[in-house]
Amino acid sequence: EDFINLIFKAMMKDSLNSSHPVSSAVQSSEQIEEMFDALSYIKGASLLLMLKHYLTKDVFQAGIEVYLHNHNYGNAQSDDLWDSMNEITNGTLDVKKMMKTWIVHKGFPLVTVIRKGKIISVQQEKFLYRVEPENWTSDASYLWHIPLTYITNRCNFTHRTNAYLLDKKSGT
Repeated sequence: EDFINLIFKAMMKDSLNSSHPVSSAVQSSEQIEEMFDALSYIKGASLLLMLKHYLTKDVFQAGIEVYLHNHNYGNAQSDDLWDSMNEITNGTLDVKKMMKTWIVHKGFPLVTVIRKGKIISVQQEKFLYRVEPENWTSDASYLWHIPLTYITNRCNFTHRTNAYLLDKKSGT
């Protein structure tokens, strides 16, 4: 319950245009200190949980093990983690490309789902809680690779749910 409350607090902060990406280039030590805030840690943890759910626990665990093995007693960058995940998925999913959309953009997407009979349409746009005119920037180019999972009447909870990667502004 505490973690859920922290996630919602971080999402509130991240839904403001004054937010910042989880990962960005820095020029000074002051910028480094600004980046290590609750938003970065909580959003980072949430993104790892999202990835774990999408890849499945076993694949995610194997990716973490490869990452730790490849970089023990050394330095690493976020791309190194994504590369380790790519190694485990054998190129079936470009984890680095997917996760970059989450860590280099500030904010998060609002996904609208419309059902017409058996056809489901989804659309993404950047969610803004409140527009702050002094910090306004156009976010029309923001595009996330959003892993969506869903259950149909042919699924049951003992089998993996269906997965769909929304990597465009809209999909069906």
